[in-house]
Amino acid sequence: MAIVKFRPITPTQRFAELQKRDITQKRPEKRLTKSYSKSAGRNCYGRLTSRRRGGGHKRLLRIVDFKRNKFDIPAKVQAIEYDPGRSAYIALLAYADGEKRYIIAPEGVKVGDKVLSSQNAIDFNPGNAMPLENIPPATRLHAVELLPGKGAQLARSAGNSLELVNIEGDHAQLRLPSGEVRLVSRKCMATIGTSSNSEHGNVVIGKAGRNRWKGKRPRVRGVVMNPIDHPNGGGEAKSKGGGGRQMLMSPWSQLAKGFPTRRKSKESNSLILVRRNGRKMKKR
Repeated sequence: MAIVKFRPITPTQRFAELQKRDITQKRPEKRLTKSYSKSAGRNCYGRLTSRRRGGGHKRLLRIVDFKRNKFDIPAKVQAIEYDPGRSAYIALLAYADGEKRYIIAPEGVKVGDKVLSSQNAIDFNPGNAMPLENIPPATRLHAVELLPGKGAQLARSAGNSLELVNIEGDHAQLRLPSGEVRLVSRKCMATIGTSSNSEHGNVVIGKAGRNRWKGKRPRVRGVVMNPIDHPNGGGEAKSKGGGGRQMLMSPWSQLAKGFPTRRKSKESNSLILVRRNGRKMKKR
């Protein structure tokens, strides 16, 4: 997979740098897909909770197996496919008992390779899944669970991985891509290797229309709005809040630019050893 540049025969191609995807040319498994209705950033009451969303191309969601709970049944990779719901590619597995499932495709796994999921120690090949207690330290992992049996929640995006630092007692220390070091149960499942599509971050969109296809609407700065629309709106010339609030904040008056939003009484604070800014968590 490589980044492709174009001859600038159109204004769009002058700036676009897109991917040449090395994936299987096939339709997705119908039984492993589902449709969904778009919310355009609204909640169940119709109130806007996430700005700058709306429109976009119609998508067919893929049902991905994040639990990897088919233990000790070998599976063969039948296809590497594109998933519109995530940045990483997905792999279609055909198990020996006839069942098919999607998983996040690891980097380096090709069509025809075999992968396995087990609760015991198995080979450390990319795509194999096992509990953290059976994995040696300094191993790169992706699709890691936060709670045993809940399904993978960590390091799932394109080209992402985390490092297993150590195992002490009932917990394993993980160094996340952000630099945060936290504890999770040693019984949590993890997949060996790095997630696929590592060049996703090098893509240059090229034109505003491509973002609209993705359902992303334009971003309007708060300082250019009216006072009724934003706390930083209004004022003469370029000013923050028109002589009122001089701190940059969200439309709901939440301070921006580095203001901490994590609750000090959050239950998982005791499981975080080092924050992503490199500071150790304060014991309370």
